[in-house]
Amino acid sequence: MSATHEVFNQAPPLTGFTTADDPALLEALRRDGGDWGEAEVRDLGRRAGSAEVQEWARQAEAAPPVLHTHDRYGHRIDEVEFHPAWHRLMAAAVASGQHAAPWADGRPGAHLVRAAKFYAWAQAEPGHGCPISMTYAAVPALRTQPELAAAYEPLLASPVYDYGLRPPLGKRGLIAGMSMTEKQGGSDVRANTTTAEPAGDGTYVITGHKWFTSAPMSDLFLVLAQTAEGLTCFLMPRVLPDGTRNAMRLQRLKDKLGNRSNASAEIEYERAVAWPVGEPGRGVRTIVEMVNMTRLDCVLGSAAGMRAGLRQALHHTRHRRAFGAELIDQPLMRNVLADLAVESEAATVLAMRLAAALDRSEAGDAAEGALRRLGLAAGKYWVCKRGSTHAAEALECLGGNGYVEDSGMPRLYREAPLLSIWEGSGNVAALDVLRVLTREPAALDAYFAEVSAAEGADPRLDAALARLRRTLAALGDPVHAQLMARVLAEQLTLVLQGSLLVRHSTPAVADAFCASRLGGEWGHAFGTLPPGADLAAVLERATLKDAG
Repeated sequence: MSATHEVFNQAPPLTGFTTADDPALLEALRRDGGDWGEAEVRDLGRRAGSAEVQEWARQAEAAPPVLHTHDRYGHRIDEVEFHPAWHRLMAAAVASGQHAAPWADGRPGAHLVRAAKFYAWAQAEPGHGCPISMTYAAVPALRTQPELAAAYEPLLASPVYDYGLRPPLGKRGLIAGMSMTEKQGGSDVRANTTTAEPAGDGTYVITGHKWFTSAPMSDLFLVLAQTAEGLTCFLMPRVLPDGTRNAMRLQRLKDKLGNRSNASAEIEYERAVAWPVGEPGRGVRTIVEMVNMTRLDCVLGSAAGMRAGLRQALHHTRHRRAFGAELIDQPLMRNVLADLAVESEAATVLAMRLAAALDRSEAGDAAEGALRRLGLAAGKYWVCKRGSTHAAEALECLGGNGYVEDSGMPRLYREAPLLSIWEGSGNVAALDVLRVLTREPAALDAYFAEVSAAEGADPRLDAALARLRRTLAALGDPVHAQLMARVLAEQLTLVLQGSLLVRHSTPAVADAFCASRLGGEWGHAFGTLPPGADLAAVLERATLKDAG
């Protein structure tokens, strides 16, 4: 080989780190009652950063699932074949309790610890987080039908990933999905045309078509269908108790932008058997808690993606020289990296605070429950939208190297928009903010009680809080309120993030956030923090302490 092909000035592979090497994450665990789980989170973070798991992630993405509608003899089988790496990732996620385990764990902070694990593990490979998240989210809806919850909840919380087509109650562990979206309605599930007829034995037979069903090889699904009473929620197993396959016909798998390791299918129900869950005609109300739980994971997943992108950008710029110095020592690059770090920490601290609110609401704190509902709607809107912009800028820090698949950055970039779309895109989340404010006035009281804890600590935060109050006072009629819904969701989230950072982060991070996001000393792209920002302190907090 010619000496001209000598390879130098390239960043080495980033392996052997821990995704739990994150001050904002660990401080939140200790602050809100999850310190007992820190060792488990650290262990999981080390595994997520290992070369072995990174290779699983690459394989699962490179070999997406394949649909087999029929066997060689022409019999209908409706099976999806996954790469073995997918099953290894799933087994590790289930064994570590990222699925429904917190619902069976009576320790304070169980949901917070689970959130920390989900955040740390999703940085390895986010696609398999979809069925893990849905399994976690299914339990509150299932509990509206106590006899079904008693039968299935222990298996949903089991630490065993038991893949395969068998009757659910004969398995050692279960994975759950949801099937709501139809081609004519999308997020408007009340427009669904799938029907359910009583079979006379307590079950219903369901006929219709679903446009998007993620993880179609799950064991159980929560399905929405129209009955005589109206839209109703049902529990549908993929295999019936007698061992026969339920009449769920997989028409095709979606060819998606990202999330390629995970299967998403169009499904035809041909009188498929299901059991009613919750009150007939109140299907939306029954399943809304499942949607809220998946929203928590959308915020966590977006925060995880930001942290993963920031880590790669920091690593690359520490090992790449340009114009006589390491990139990370170039003033403009330092501004970009610090700005990405501030955004990442703001997302993380908010996600963990909402997870803590879930723990407290489950313990009976109504105010925390109200804060969670408002914070999730607003946070889902803003944090998930910021995820795509953050991924693009982090990729650009690697230049052309970041545009190449081997870097892993394209996978991160393709994944980012999903979390803003999943279970209701931007407008749906923003309109849900208005809905919460209208139906639960206590949510706004809980919100102001939370953010006011930092009142007086930073004049820019105080001014932003005053602007928010003016926005709320000027909402006016429903049409004007809808026009302002995105502005409101953004302001609610930024003020809450600012309050959390002022109270819980370092002065450098809090000052940079308040100056830029709240005080207006910011441009329209990352890398525009004001000259007074303490970039060195921000970058020191964000830099890995245990990786080369």
